[in-house]
Amino acid sequence: MSLTQLLVPTYTQMLKTLSGWLDKAEAQLPSAEAESLLAARLAPDMFPLATQVRFACVQAHEAVYRLRGEAFPASLAELLDEGRNAGDRPGSLASARTRIEETLALLDGVGPAALDGEPERMIAHALPNGMIFDLTAEQYARDWVLPQFYFHLMIAYAILRNHKVELGKADYIPHMFAYLRPDTLPAQ
Repeated sequence: MSLTQLLVPTYTQMLKTLSGWLDKAEAQLPSAEAESLLAARLAPDMFPLATQVRFACVQAHEAVYRLRGEAFPASLAELLDEGRNAGDRPGSLASARTRIEETLALLDGVGPAALDGEPERMIAHALPNGMIFDLTAEQYARDWVLPQFYFHLMIAYAILRNHKVELGKADYIPHMFAYLRPDTLPAQ
């Protein structure tokens, strides 16, 4: 399986899932309470929901640009800044959905082999704290990009569950129902 075949569908289905969780929060909670979720955290030293949404999007953006060997656009720095400052300015559910939609549009424009250049090409992945990881493109996708993406998704899920949004396993994997064998869905 190529990196494009792995990453683009994974990001696409899970970002759509994340958007669906925000829709459920909005449908289940009073408007002010749903909007206040963006400032909610699991622990005082963790980023809020607004950051988790934006950082999930950042992971997809960074992977696309880095694996294509392209410089990051200014819009990515803006997305990172929004995420880092979401504790003070969480934005709205509409703005969170807009960021997801922008990321989905980026992914929709990725060609069928656009991320597959050279799987053994070295990538220097620098963190804001000064640490630098030297990884092949394949290692970067497997060991950094996907785990980081799922981390932010799962924290978002946990924050929503912690604030009484009714989500279950089926809400985490709605894409799997496309593969469901007919007549095997248990009666409710």
